[in-house]
Amino acid sequence: MNTKHVSDRTERKSAKRKARKEAKPKAKRAAGVARGSNKKKVKVMARGQRKR
Repeated sequence: MNTKHVSDRTERKSAKRKARKEAKPKAKRAAGVARGSNKKKVKVMARGQRKR
């Protein structure tokens, strides 16, 4: 939801809550699908370096 045009913080929060309430529920993850399956995979990394 785009709330850039709303300047008041409380108004923005209420708009977001309303949109979240009205949004249709997200589909459940299919059985056998890993939680991080959409994450970018790291093949081999040098020791001592950050992975992401």
